[in-house]
Amino acid sequence: MRPATAKPRKQPLQSRSKETFGAILEAAARILEAEGLEAANTNAIAARAGVSIGSLYQYFPDKAAIFAELIRQAETGLGDMLEKLLAHAAGQSLEDRLKLLIKAGVAQQMSRPQLGRILDYLEATLPADATLKAADERILRLIMQLLKEHEEGIARPVSPATALDVLSIFKGIVDGASFAGETNAAALESRVMFALLGYLKQP
Repeated sequence: MRPATAKPRKQPLQSRSKETFGAILEAAARILEAEGLEAANTNAIAARAGVSIGSLYQYFPDKAAIFAELIRQAETGLGDMLEKLLAHAAGQSLEDRLKLLIKAGVAQQMSRPQLGRILDYLEATLPADATLKAADERILRLIMQLLKEHEEGIARPVSPATALDVLSIFKGIVDGASFAGETNAAALESRVMFALLGYLKQP
């Protein structure tokens, strides 16, 4: 049975509470990376973080809320990065801007590939959550913004479906490479670029 919520009980406000909150999340991430999903229970996470189980429950009602916060922070970070890159590369060609976005996305995935794979799986199994949905929608809006700014050079209709296809192509190739243990970022970026331009330039 899925939990009813995937949100923290409360957000930290003071510096010490922020440290505890962050330590819990990093402990969960390290257990997921090193030992897998089965090992990532709240007792193990609290022990790894060096906090009491009571302290953990002050912030998170269960492990699903911890996992959801890891996903939320990753997607928020990706959205922030995309927004900055799009603003920084304003006026450049579609190809140049895509290269920047692809390079950044591949680097993020390869920085902690095992964690990324597990979080992708968990995102599909966690209960519906408005903040996670909002993070996803923000990324799609940024992709739509990029496509609209280069609409004259794109053969396909620029639409939410096209933006979703772009994101799905990127994720499909990168996730597949991650599962295969690929570490050649440049080769992966080249394949993603080839696939996206092939999709966008063909009616």
